[in-house]
Amino acid sequence: MQWQELCDRPDLQNLPFKIELDEYGRIIMSPVKLYHSLLQGEIAGLLRLYRRGGKVFAECAIQTSKGTKVADVAWASQETFQKIKDDDDCSVSPELCVEVVSASNTQKELEEKKQLYFERGAQEVWFCPRSGKIQFYDCTGKISQSTLFPEFPIVIDIDA
Repeated sequence: MQWQELCDRPDLQNLPFKIELDEYGRIIMSPVKLYHSLLQGEIAGLLRLYRRGGKVFAECAIQTSKGTKVADVAWASQETFQKIKDDDDCSVSPELCVEVVSASNTQKELEEKKQLYFERGAQEVWFCPRSGKIQFYDCTGKISQSTLFPEFPIVIDIDA
């Protein structure tokens, strides 16, 4: 199955979980808990606050060598946005891809997604577990803070 086919299926609209495709075109579905949605919204809001240029995406579908993966939050510069704005799933990765870590995510899965996003052109990938303590990565490995968003907080406090 291709991403456009998946998007066109009326029986798969408005489902309460995230959908991705693996490299064989199989549908992968993951339920989303409230904390996941909350962290996703907080991160998107902070990205808009700290960087006014470019576009912030929620549930951003990205073409990869292992199927269409969906970053929970992404940010693309205006230049990248112009390249992808008419895509069904991004032909190149936004500069920033954020994964809110769910209990069902394995470390292997997260590492694979990180590498796939970098292969498609991401400059940074962030992981945000339930604790809200963000782990920042560039293509060389873990970094102490974001270079794209240097003022972005290291911890998202959902109780504040």
